[in-house]
Amino acid sequence: MAKTNRELADFLKRARSQGDPSRAGLPPDGRVRRVPGLRREEVAFLAGVSTDYYTRLEQGRRITPSPAVVEALGHALGLDTAGRAHLRDLIGGTTAQARRPRGVQRVRPGLYQLLDALDGEPALVLGRRTDVLAANRMAKALFTDFEQLPPRHRNYARWMFLDDDARSLFVDWEVQARAAVESLRFEVGRDPDDQATTALVEELRRHSQEFDQWWEQHRVHQRTHGSKRLRHPLVGELTVEYETLTLPGDPDTTLFIYTTDPGSPSKRALDLLASWSLTASDTEPERQARSRNAQEQ
Repeated sequence: MAKTNRELADFLKRARSQGDPSRAGLPPDGRVRRVPGLRREEVAFLAGVSTDYYTRLEQGRRITPSPAVVEALGHALGLDTAGRAHLRDLIGGTTAQARRPRGVQRVRPGLYQLLDALDGEPALVLGRRTDVLAANRMAKALFTDFEQLPPRHRNYARWMFLDDDARSLFVDWEVQARAAVESLRFEVGRDPDDQATTALVEELRRHSQEFDQWWEQHRVHQRTHGSKRLRHPLVGELTVEYETLTLPGDPDTTLFIYTTDPGSPSKRALDLLASWSLTASDTEPERQARSRNAQEQ
């Protein structure tokens, strides 16, 4: 069985187990439910297909449903927008994704200029599999300076799970870590043959029990906006809101911009961090010069 079909079988089973018969509009039939969720015949009924047809799909058989059937399955399973997109990807409804180039991602000069222009607000550029491609001064001060890490380690999900500083930084670490897992799950569906993504997932499953557990749940999430609660070692607790912008013509690259409510304690904390990071940035050349002088002596 092809890998994509195994992923499809797993996703359908888990989505069905999380279904709610009452919310789906199914009347009570008097039978005792031995396991939570929907029965196969109920999903088939709600989707307007035969039970045999749905069963073969859930077994990962080589079937390509029509777009209308895929949409009906998403509705029957109660999937959200990300879940329906993931279902289409696993079934093979977005063939263009399979032909995406998998070369090294580059950040164009104009995007670096935009990051500099957003100097007062933290901003990150993430690529495939949550690789951190670029960050402005404030993002480095708020999270970590990914540029100081080895190239293979410049990855947001990897940092989230394998760096102790990330665990202590996020007050809501579990919420943010789960979102990172679900984002990676979503991406695997879009490009299941990407070897770098597969290697990252295998590494995280080996070294993080939480990642392995949440990966098995096969939930998907596409981050578009939200909030993060942090306990920063320099400025204390603050909450930042984020918005994501997918770049036109480059769907694999996403800009994350973090802001705070005007006049709030979080805004004051971010302003204090900005002042500190600006001072640290200004004195960095002096520290480098002193280091070179010491080495020469």
